[in-house]
Parts: sequence; structure tokens; C-alpha cells
Amino acid sequence: MKTQQEIDYTRIADAIGFFRENFKAQPKLDEVAEHVNLSPFHFQRMFKDWAGVTPKQFLQYLSVEHAKEILKHEDANVFNTALQTGLSGGGRLHDLFIKVEGMTPGEYRNGGAMLHINYSFADTPFGKVIVASTAKGICHMAFVDEGEEKALEQLKISFPNAVFNQLVDRIQQNALFIFTQDWSRLDEIKLHLKGTDFQIKVWETLLKVPPGGLTSYGSLAKKAGSENAYRAVGSAVGSNPVAFLIPCHRVIKSTGEIGQYHWGSTRKNAIIGWEAALKERVE
Repeated sequence: MKTQQEIDYTRIADAIGFFRENFKAQPKLDEVAEHVNLSPFHFQRMFKDWAGVTPKQFLQYLSVEHAKEILKHEDANVFNTALQTGLSGGGRLHDLFIKVEGMTPGEYRNGGAMLHINYSFADTPFGKVIVASTAKGICHMAFVDEGEEKALEQLKISFPNAVFNQLVDRIQQNALFIFTQDWSRLDEIKLHLKGTDFQIKVWETLLKVPPGGLTSYGSLAKKAGSENAYRAVGSAVGSNPVAFLIPCHRVIKSTGEIGQYHWGSTRKNAIIGWEAALKERVE
């Protein structure tokens, strides 16, 4: 049975999809509300509770013009975001409070036979996730679109011989605070990731793109020190094992188009807009 948060996100996603499909017609609030089977009043209230802004404001964050403007000022945005929020040293907005440790060959040898992994399921503003952790940090997070059993199967594919225990631990609880809009409770998040040196370099570079910021594949490749390997960088982005925490959703096309996403382009639009709204409120 779906929780209220899941039901609300399903309606939000449906509304965003409707907006995108009918963008040229500029649908009115009443039309969108009718599409998701809510009154205009209840739809507006639900949307603002979820995003912190009205649907009209939210859509502005998803425009190609808005995306191009962010890409144009990409390098300045990271520094300015830290200054404007009054958070020192790059702030608690991105890379300083998410640390990556690569798994050693010994840790993932023989299908992770030496690993003990706790996992649990949790609601987020963008649907249910499965989150998993070792003793060292988060090793997996993915959106659950095909049921919990399928999500667990996908986790076990990465570590087929690990010992799994369905348990919510403090590492997971701390990481899940990132889905709230009060990050004052957030301690440093540690990620314990299985990946090549190149993949981990790309994922660490992604962490330097702040909420409300965007980057292109070419720019990301350059920042990762692999300017001519943007296809390999794109592959590393697509292999991201930790949804949202490693923000692969912030990588878009250089044209300003949002592009595809492992967990669906509508969800990518939802996250980008939600983060842009959060950034506006923080500033």
C-alpha cells in the first residue's frame, strides 16, 4: 500500500509530465489540477508543500533558458552559493559533507563475500528508495519503481555474496536527512563505493556541483581531468550507484535540455526544480 508521500509524488510527477508534454500550449492551473484529479486549490497547496514554490515558479526552473543561464555561470555559481548562504569553505551544500571512499579489491572480491550490508526502504519527495550501507558508509541508493523485491534483487547483483540484513542504521538515517529541507541536522555523509579509479574520480567531481547548479557532460569531463573522454564520463555518470547523493541528475545537455536519467526524465525534472526552489529559499 502506497504512503501519502508516494501518492503525492505520483501526482507531482504526473503534473510535471503533463506540463512538459503540453508546454507550448501553456496549460492553466485548472487544467493540470483536473489531469491529476484534484481541485485547483488542493493541487496548488500540495505542490507548494512539496516544492516550496508555486507550479508556475517551478516550471521556470525547468526552462531551457534557465538551464543555459546556469551553465553560462557555472564556475561562479559554486563559489557564490557558498557565500550567499553564509556557509564557510564551500559550505555544507555539497562536497564538504559527502566523502567518498573506494572499496578495496579485497572488500568486493568474490562478489563482496567479506561485506556485511544493511539495507532499508524509505520515502522521499521523489518516491521510495532503497538505501544500503556497509560499516564504512552508503554503498547503494536507488529509486524503487518496480517494487521492493526487484529493488533488492538489483542491489544483490552488485554484491551477490555479501551478507544482507534488513536494518535501518545511523549511516542510512543520516544520509536520508538530505531529503529534508533542514540540513542543520545533517552530519558528514560517507559513501563506500565499488568502482574503478576513473569512475570514482567522476563521482567525486559531480559532488562539486551544488544543489540548484547544473553542468554539461563536456564541462564535467574537463573538471574531472578527462576533457577528451566525455563519452567515458557519461558512462560513469550512468553507472552512479548512489542516486541523489551523487548528483548525476545535475548533468544536462550543453543545449540546456534536461536529457535522460537512469530513474526517468520526469523524476530528473522534479529533482532539478525542487533543488532550484530550495536554493532560492536559502538565498
